[in-house]
Amino acid sequence: MRYLGVDLGRARIGLALADDVLRTARPLRVVARRAEAADLAAISGAAREYEVDRAVLGLPLNMDGSEGPSARLARTFAPKLEGALGVPVELFDERLSTFEAETRLRDRGLSVREARAQVDAEAAAVILQGWLDREGA
Repeated sequence: MRYLGVDLGRARIGLALADDVLRTARPLRVVARRAEAADLAAISGAAREYEVDRAVLGLPLNMDGSEGPSARLARTFAPKLEGALGVPVELFDERLSTFEAETRLRDRGLSVREARAQVDAEAAAVILQGWLDREGA
């Protein structure tokens, strides 16, 4: 099985991949947000290209576990994504994923500019790896 991690942001969408053999999520690419239909098409294209069987969409909860506008956006987007991909989409708590992604990129020695271009895909990998670790997928 192959899995697609999705970090849904207001300006960009990060994508990551993993499979059930290696069980290690890796950043794939960043998609610039445009219209919802174009965003779904871009994500679907990646899902078809890599023949994914399931997607994991980050659910940006507040630190106290409550849901704000970003979490509501993810909950609204999830069924649309599932319809576009034709595979199950699961929501996964993404608290601190961007912070962890930025730390990983900084530890690799990337400049601020280089890191900014990759942080969303890295955050998607953090989300997907967290899900894999929790699910034992």
